[in-house]
Amino acid sequence: MLPKKMFFPIGGGEELEERIFGALLVSKYFNTHLEILASEPTPSNLIPPEMGMPGNLLKELGLAVKKNIQAEAKINEEIFKTTCKKLDISVSQAPKEDTSTAHLTVGEGYRSTLVSQQSKFCDMVIAAAPTNGIATATFESAVLESGKPVIVIPRVMKEFKVDNILIGWNNSPQASRAVLDSIPILKKAKKVHIISSKEYTKESLSCIKDLQNYLAVHDIDASFELVETTRVPGKALLNNAQKGNFDLIIAGAYGRKGLKELMLGAATRYLLEHTTIPTLMSH
Repeated sequence: MLPKKMFFPIGGGEELEERIFGALLVSKYFNTHLEILASEPTPSNLIPPEMGMPGNLLKELGLAVKKNIQAEAKINEEIFKTTCKKLDISVSQAPKEDTSTAHLTVGEGYRSTLVSQQSKFCDMVIAAAPTNGIATATFESAVLESGKPVIVIPRVMKEFKVDNILIGWNNSPQASRAVLDSIPILKKAKKVHIISSKEYTKESLSCIKDLQNYLAVHDIDASFELVETTRVPGKALLNNAQKGNFDLIIAGAYGRKGLKELMLGAATRYLLEHTTIPTLMSH
């Protein structure tokens, strides 16, 4: 089933407008409803009582914090509405049949906690790649705690499509889950290509043939090749994706205490830092 409701948390850092634009692009492609979550900390989150400030100073600081929070919320709202208008997406709290819709919600509290909870109530999560490829608490909550497939988008993305899809296969349960979650999307593709390495096939290609046969059950014709891994984690997968002009990467996400590894024996940092291609991950 293609997603009917998607979820996108607004994290910190630069390219806010570009990230919202990218998430709305994905949502519009699937003609679905996108719930965007912004968060605002309470003054007590930012000014702990144990600091022991005088009451009058604490009150002044609280008012200043509240003013800054309100200003940020206004900026988020303006960017959201402007971008929806640009992409011809209806601003609506509830989905509308055969219409691309979006809604901006502002939650109060710690962002990662809010994301961990609210990301559970959707079909698919969209997450912007973290700055410098270093996974933040918010990013990890979206990828590892939602229980849903996640499309990780570059921080700047001007187009989204799924004509050509690359599957990074390492014969793991996570990769298997990622393929399962992506079946409806793979069925829309014009080209599906699987890559793996000897490290994961153990010099036997039977598992790849099994994967191709499984995809064929869903009327998905997939080609395959073995590739050489590199010493730089994540580089082999990304190099092959870029070389083949792929629109989307399918990969399994790892990590019980954080996002640690991704396809082809690689830590995710290189991929997240350098990719210009969206990646669908499952955990």
